[in-house]
Order: sequence, then structure tokens, then C-alpha cells
Amino acid sequence: MDRAYEGNETRYLVQSLGFEPVVPPKENRVDPWPHDAELYKRRNEIERLFGRIKRFRRVFTRYDKTDLMFSAFVTIAFIADQLR
Repeated sequence: MDRAYEGNETRYLVQSLGFEPVVPPKENRVDPWPHDAELYKRRNEIERLFGRIKRFRRVFTRYDKTDLMFSAFVTIAFIADQLR
């Protein structure tokens, strides 16, 4: 969830599913809510990590037929990302 989806309906749906929305309100919002800026930064780090992992075509297109092989290659992709 990011600022493009920060409407009341989306926030209520996320909260009803038991999640905590960490997206900050838009600047022109009439009734802004408090948000945790540090948690939002951590969310951004995760988004960037997934972006880097998707550079591996095998992960992006999911060539592997079994979950075990897919998770093994995702692990290899994480290791390769850390070694860069």
C-alpha cells in the first residue's frame, strides 16, 4: 500500500484484515492520521529488495515447477544480492 491507495475504504479494508497500514496521508488530506515514519522507511527497504530480486529472470518468471526449487533459487538470489 502506498499513497496512491491511501483512501478511507482501502485503509478500513487493510485494518479489517488485521494489518496496520503504514502509508502516510497525502499532503492535501483534510483529516490526516498519524503514521510511523520509521516503519514506512522499513517498508520502502523491503520494496527495493523485491525490486532487486526481480532482476533475476528465473525468479521474475517463476520457471521452477516446484515450490522447493523456487524457494532455493530465491535464496540464491538473496545471497547474490548481498554479495554485490
